[in-house]
Amino acid sequence: MKKVVLMLALIGFTISSVKCQIFKPVKWTFASKKINSNEAVIFVKATMDAGWHIYGLNVPQGGPEATKFVFTKSKDFNLIGKVLEPKPKSKYEDVFKVNVPFHDKEVIFQQKIKLNSSTPTRISGKVSFMSCDKTQCLPEDDYNFALVIKE
Repeated sequence: MKKVVLMLALIGFTISSVKCQIFKPVKWTFASKKINSNEAVIFVKATMDAGWHIYGLNVPQGGPEATKFVFTKSKDFNLIGKVLEPKPKSKYEDVFKVNVPFHDKEVIFQQKIKLNSSTPTRISGKVSFMSCDKTQCLPEDDYNFALVIKE
């Protein structure tokens, strides 16, 4: 009898732990490259699982949530311009009744920055995004990041 109860408890814990795992179809990586002594570029790479996509930076009004970057303010750097993205694919979405820009497989965003210090500079912030496949969209998600730009 004890073995049966133990086995049922073990199965219950296994099932509940599987349900608690969070599905993350988008993986984020960050890198930087110094252009000169006071400028650098931050590269943000999103890699999507097969069949998944994220939306572009400029989604028409009435469309889904656009991908957004927020950089934590610092006296050590200033943003130069806006985040750049390669030309996204576009498709008409009946649900939103607009053409929606999106990226699938892999995309690299870029942000140019002015460095105000000659010491290593910490850049941090978050990217907010919504990931979808053909049958579902996950709720908007935030990914916090931090990287250090060195010599």
